[in-house]
Amino acid sequence: MASRNISVSETSRPKLPRHTKLKFDETRQVWVILAPERVLAPDEIAVEVLQLCDGVRSVAQMVDQLAEKYAAPRDAIATDVIAMLQDLADKGFLTEARESTA
Repeated sequence: MASRNISVSETSRPKLPRHTKLKFDETRQVWVILAPERVLAPDEIAVEVLQLCDGVRSVAQMVDQLAEKYAAPRDAIATDVIAMLQDLADKGFLTEARESTA
């Protein structure tokens, strides 16, 4: 039942696994990723990217949205976003949405 690590690319549609939650910790005043027996405190940029990881949007769509919002070079954002998402996927904090059969 463990999530398989994914290989993140622009066509990936990443999402948090069922057992993982992105939540604002009121006590510490920081965003955290909660997983069984693990807590990760991502930085502000990572939180913004993670909030886009809904299993519907592709990485390419997220990159386009961020490039427009920050008026930054798309290639630079794509490189950084893919690297960050791959790191989180390798640690088990992300999985990929599966195609719906409905």
